[in-house]
Amino acid sequence: MRYRLAFLTGAAVGYVLGAHAGRERYEQLRKSAQRVAQNPAVRNAAESAAQSGRSAAVKAADTVTAKVGDRLPEPVAERVKALRDRSAPAEDDWGTSNT
Repeated sequence: MRYRLAFLTGAAVGYVLGAHAGRERYEQLRKSAQRVAQNPAVRNAAESAAQSGRSAAVKAADTVTAKVGDRLPEPVAERVKALRDRSAPAEDDWGTSNT
């Protein structure tokens, strides 16, 4: 009985200490992931990848539309149209002077 009690006590202490150390490591990983996500280079790369994906989706939709023609179901045709409208470059005044 004494050995069982010693084992259970040791297991409980190990669990508590391990859980605390695990939580600290989790917090470290979470903070580093946030730092990486907030890095401007990472954000620019993610936006570039998203834009490339959108343009590839539009090209694929154009290819499907050209091959299938008017045989697309109406909901699919509407979705393709929405993708095309969304991928149009937004007009902005970047690089223009207001003087």
